[in-house]
Amino acid sequence: MRFAPHIKKGGVVLDVASGYGRHARVLGNDGYSVVAVDVDTSGLEDLRDAPSFEIIAADLESAPWPFEDRLFDGIIVTNYLHRPHFPLLIAGLSAGGVLIIETFGGGNERLGRPRNADFLLAPGELLEAFAPYLHVVAYEHGEERTPRRAVRQRLCAVKGEGPYLLSGQ
Repeated sequence: MRFAPHIKKGGVVLDVASGYGRHARVLGNDGYSVVAVDVDTSGLEDLRDAPSFEIIAADLESAPWPFEDRLFDGIIVTNYLHRPHFPLLIAGLSAGGVLIIETFGGGNERLGRPRNADFLLAPGELLEAFAPYLHVVAYEHGEERTPRRAVRQRLCAVKGEGPYLLSGQ
């Protein structure tokens, strides 16, 4: 959430694999229009009729990408990794759109789930995937102790040329 202020105020944000909508709820309550997508949307039913939310049930891994013709001011992906989506995330950002992605990195297998290497990012993998196409504002890879011990990798990047204004939005 610390990178969310980089998203255009009142913009449209896609929350990929949103689960119970932890991020969608905060952003929706902060004035953004949020599109929350997950294979199971039962945890989002209370938002279905809320004016700033669009809830979409979709299998993002075996069905076609449901946002082929849409652009977003922000795309958030947390605790979810499906590498074939990387080009779709880039294409789905409007000019000046912000990608915030955070998931588990290699080394997490010694601390907890996920343990399968297919679901763990290699060091620098997000940079390698996105830096050629987006302006990287922040990148981190390391071990965290709270809320639980985990190895995480995160990236915040903007579609467009840099340098990007980091504060005073």
